[in-house]
Amino acid sequence: MESIKRNILLNPGPSTTTDTVKYAQVVPDICPREKEFAGLMKGLREDLVKIVHGDLQKYTSVLFCGSGTINIDVCINSLLPEGKKVLVINNGAYSTRAVEICQYYGLPHIDLKFPVDELPDLNRIEETFKANPDIGLVHTTHQETGTGILNPIREIGALCHKYGATFTVDTTSTYAMRPIDIEKDNVDFCMASAQKGLMSFTGLSFVVGNREIIEKSKDFPKRSYYCNLFLQYDCFEKTGEMHFTPPVQTIYATLQALKEYWAEGEEGKWARHTRVFNAICEGLDKLGFKQVIKEENRAGLVASAIYPDDPNWSFEKVHDYCYERGFTIYPGKISTTNTFRLCALGAIDKEDIEDFFVTFEKALKETGVQVPVVYKA
Repeated sequence: MESIKRNILLNPGPSTTTDTVKYAQVVPDICPREKEFAGLMKGLREDLVKIVHGDLQKYTSVLFCGSGTINIDVCINSLLPEGKKVLVINNGAYSTRAVEICQYYGLPHIDLKFPVDELPDLNRIEETFKANPDIGLVHTTHQETGTGILNPIREIGALCHKYGATFTVDTTSTYAMRPIDIEKDNVDFCMASAQKGLMSFTGLSFVVGNREIIEKSKDFPKRSYYCNLFLQYDCFEKTGEMHFTPPVQTIYATLQALKEYWAEGEEGKWARHTRVFNAICEGLDKLGFKQVIKEENRAGLVASAIYPDDPNWSFEKVHDYCYERGFTIYPGKISTTNTFRLCALGAIDKEDIEDFFVTFEKALKETGVQVPVVYKA
């Protein structure tokens, strides 16, 4: 097996992959309606539940062909009963995306906004429940990938269940990295895509959630055909197959990625991501960069650094310098602050980050940026 040029991706996904995952896509052509392929998907679906410690009797996973946003669409349009409204707990770009989905479907919803650099206020959330007894579905993001803040999903989930609402959490940027226990964390549905924590490829997304609620949703208003959770679940349960054509090669790669996930282990993998994140924060500190999110509120996977006040600073020039040398950095996603992101995803370790900062510091100096960087305030 030839090794493939290894790029260190510090963007928030797709992530750096192993060569073994890359080559797992090279398989004999197969019709995805064959029993052999359906058998592979059964094992895959079970593994996706086990990663979040779900009881296979109570929880299942449902696969979709698409990027992570398809999961938010699926959950919001499929799981809202007639006469109920959605509460979106919104402190970032990805929760805002859930609000936009509500708007596009014309669903009654509350956009409960909090500052992007602060945790949601549990008292305000509870007051919202008390004032709106018709809330049937609550959605938030585990780690807001635009900033790297970690939302208190266990506490929010407890409030949802106290007031009889279903709780869906966008775990796209934490699943298979930061440990999640779907039961203990009071989550009814979580979601992710193969190209993030699993370190596979784009094109396969999945919702992991409560079977009983999925089955009840059969009688909820139908708002989408391709993105209906019950329809896809029912097809899997009856045939073992996706309703529509699955991303065959991506599924083979994801099966290999899962083997590698189990070999590394939940604790070992999280320890590695933590090493990487700590190395990122140390590198930023050494160069004088400030981060948007306070240390105690960080999820430990995305560092959101503020642009320095230097007339020579150019994200594009620094990006291009690093990119030409095999390192990818990524712009921020905060409308009020200019930031860039460095992410601890993928098949990378501390040494890769140390190598990156050698290149990054050279990029700053080559483009005339003062090191350590300066801020006016």
